[in-house]
Amino acid sequence: MGRPSVRQQLVDAALEVFWTTGFNGSSVQDLTDAAQVPKGSFYNHFDGKEALALEALATYAAQLDPRSLRDTTLEPVERLKREFRKRWKIVKDRGYKGGCFLGSLSSEIADSHEISRAEFARYFQLWSEAIAAVIAEAQAAGTVAHRGDPQVLGRFVLNAWQGTLLRAKTQRGEEPFRDFVAVVFGGLLAPAH
Repeated sequence: MGRPSVRQQLVDAALEVFWTTGFNGSSVQDLTDAAQVPKGSFYNHFDGKEALALEALATYAAQLDPRSLRDTTLEPVERLKREFRKRWKIVKDRGYKGGCFLGSLSSEIADSHEISRAEFARYFQLWSEAIAAVIAEAQAAGTVAHRGDPQVLGRFVLNAWQGTLLRAKTQRGEEPFRDFVAVVFGGLLAPAH
């Protein structure tokens, strides 16, 4: 198998560097050092840090593609639970640091980087629509009691998830996830009786 391209080395390194130290806390030198490539090669592949951050975000999104929510071998609500357990494991494995790469990066630079802000909005929209589709499926099957608009519920669940991850950064424990599960799956998406 061939050696990864310099561009891919930079993208892979950027994902970890930005996730760990943040966009503003990372220099081009930090990124090239992590990728083990010469600093000059950065500008052969990217116009700046924002372009690299968006490439890293695309890699992250591909790794955690919410299309797994379409796996019809499981009941809809169980698919959602599995998806959030998978994402929580990543947070836990990282020592409750970093949260969601999309959430962390967007909270850091959305106000100052308009191209990135539009991409963040697009990814959040895709993710909330995937959640909404599963909720609509559960409603149609009569397996959840709540009959609210699935689009609103999908956005709310995603917003609650992002808040859960923010709290996890400060709590550094299971409580935020337990609260999320209790309210979302024990209340909002509780089984129909």
